[in-house]
Formats: sequence, C-alpha cells, structure tokens
Amino acid sequence: MNPQSPTFAAHVLRKTVLDMAYAGKTVHIGCAFSIIELLAVLYRSHLRYPGNDPKAAARDYLVLSKGHGVMAQYACMRELGWLPDEAFSGYFADGSDLKGLSDSRVPGLEVTSGSLGHGFSVGVGMAMGAKLRGTDQKTYALVGDGEINEGPIWEGALFAAHHQLQNFMVIVDANGFQAMGPTNEVLHLGSIEAKFASFGFEALTVEGHDEAAIDSAILQLRASGSTAPKALVAKTVKGQGVPFMENNNMWHYTRLNPDTYAQALAAVAGSAA
Repeated sequence: MNPQSPTFAAHVLRKTVLDMAYAGKTVHIGCAFSIIELLAVLYRSHLRYPGNDPKAAARDYLVLSKGHGVMAQYACMRELGWLPDEAFSGYFADGSDLKGLSDSRVPGLEVTSGSLGHGFSVGVGMAMGAKLRGTDQKTYALVGDGEINEGPIWEGALFAAHHQLQNFMVIVDANGFQAMGPTNEVLHLGSIEAKFASFGFEALTVEGHDEAAIDSAILQLRASGSTAPKALVAKTVKGQGVPFMENNNMWHYTRLNPDTYAQALAAVAGSAA
C-alpha cells in the first residue's frame, strides 16, 4: 500500500481504530477518537515528509505527547502506506511492533510517550534544534488537557517563549476528561488559551472536530508574523463519532465486545453518509 493522495477521511480513521482495538482487545478508544480530525488536518495539509519518508531528515515533527491516543496516529500512518495491513489485524499480538503507547522505535512516531507531560518538552527541543540548524522544519506537539496538569509542560512553555520558537505549535486536545474523571474536577484549568498566552504564546481556540476551522486556525497562527510559539486549543469530544462513547469516560479503559464493536462500526459507517 502506497497511496499518492490519502484523504484521511475521519470515518475511515475511526474504523481503523475500532478494528485495532477489537483485534487487540485493548483500550484508549475514546481518547483516540477525540484527536481524529486534528491528525487528519495535520497529515493532509501541514506535515511535510519529503518522499513520503517518515525518516526523512527534512521532515516536520509530530510529537504525540498524549501517547495513549496512538491508535489514531497509526490509522493515519496506514493511509500513508507506512504500516502494512497485517500490523493492524495483528495489533497487540505476540511480536507486534505496535504498542498501546507511542514508541519512537516505530518510524513515524517521534517520541516514546506514555508518562504524560514529557513529550511536550521533547517537541520544544526538536523545535530549538531546527532553529539552531536554520531549517524551516515545524514541530507540532499534541497534548491532552488533563496532561497539562503536569509541571514539565509549563517549564517547556517558558523555554519555548524565551527562545521565540515560532516553529513550535502545541495543540491541546481539550476533551474535558482524563483517566480518572472530568478535568475540571481533577484539577481545574480555567482558560487554557489565556494560560498559554500568559506564558508568551500566540494562542487560539477552535472547534476540534471542524476540519476547515482547524486548518484555518493553523494557517492563521503560521501567517501571523509573530516570533512567539503557537498554541491551538481544540475543543473536542472524547469518544467523538460513536454516540454511546461520546463524553463517556468509561471508554478510556473499556474494551470492545462483539456487540459494542458492531454498534460502533455501524455508527462510524453512518457518519460517512
């Protein structure tokens, strides 16, 4: 498989996630579904991979700091032809290279993430390296809103602003939940956009499942001319695309059974109509 112009259609990506989760009897479906449109826009319109090579020296960087959402990224990598079909049907089987968290040993995954809060700073370092080399490479770090409870996020943000890393963009998957409950109950964040702005970022908030709005916001931030790092806060729905999963934090750790798998596939197929 080596498609020339993958569409990254959201319903196709969600079906791939469901197939993987069911085949591997694994979890983290809801937090993969909330970032589908964000990843689709990035891969379709913004990330550059010369020669469609995930290891190209001049590539842009996508750091999935919320590494537990990696099935959504695997689905995009499948569309690019970077992963064979058998990697999906054999997900989580003995000998599988694909894990339930982002693993930098897989070409296309820039970081090993799972211990939340650290991928952001790795991305900041990548952006600093590109600036020192004088390249035009961009770094996008995708974090969860629960993840930004972590102190290293804000240390990295101070560094990015101090060094005027305009080639760095953090995208916050603000789905309102983290593993143990609603984000505002675990640790209230207030205005995420205002927080990043106060740390010296140029920040915007966008509807995180509106692909045209996401694309426009990224272009607006990139075209501003400001030397500040960028922050895009995406208001998303955990479990988006399958009604019984939406805003239902049970689907952070719940596994599919034959009935829920069939129901979820039907819902995703219906969204394509």
